[in-house]
Amino acid sequence: MFDKVKALLVEELSINADEITMEAELENDLGINSLELSELVFLCEEKFSIEIDDNEANDLVTVGDVVRYIEKTVK
Repeated sequence: MFDKVKALLVEELSINADEITMEAELENDLGINSLELSELVFLCEEKFSIEIDDNEANDLVTVGDVVRYIEKTVK
């Protein structure tokens, strides 16, 4: 799942692949702004056929948070 999320970040948000780790913070380490975070949430919803609640989206701080959320949500 990490590789799929990493690919989304690289391909859709032009994030440098070398900077993406499970511990990398979306905002502080990868420089993702609120608009890009919304885009990431949308992309994840589309790609993995899930729905991410706005409150839960606010809890996604690291790449690992995104990966774990998707893993527990995907059926």
